[in-house]
Amino acid sequence: MDIIQDRAWNTDFSLQSSRVKAIKFHNKILTFKLDRIFRCVEGEEVDCPGEFRFEACDLDLCRALLFNKTLGEGRFTGKSVSLWGFMDVYGNAEFEIVTEGYFGNTTTYSGWLWEAEKAPVSAILYLWNCGNRIYRIEE
Repeated sequence: MDIIQDRAWNTDFSLQSSRVKAIKFHNKILTFKLDRIFRCVEGEEVDCPGEFRFEACDLDLCRALLFNKTLGEGRFTGKSVSLWGFMDVYGNAEFEIVTEGYFGNTTTYSGWLWEAEKAPVSAILYLWNCGNRIYRIEE
């Protein structure tokens, strides 16, 4: 089932605590494969696997900020990389969404980047798209 996130609509879906298992880009569509998407149904929180898609996405305007440790734990440093570079280098890592923000054509996710055998580090994804944002739910 596909649900389009209207930019003026307060949705009953949330990606907070979801893990991005894979990121794909094809035909200007950026797709996040998620372990779960949360939804409020009749006052109860339910979750199911699915995808979140950004149509008309321009990867040249998307960035990832990567830090050397979890924010708030002493001094930290970081770097900014293109989303292409992020997908190349961290293709086998998982990104756990802690906060999500949707502002016009910009989406911001902050969270933890989990790599095998390593402690998580903080990361922020800045995404730009001018098309629909779609929840694709597996029922």
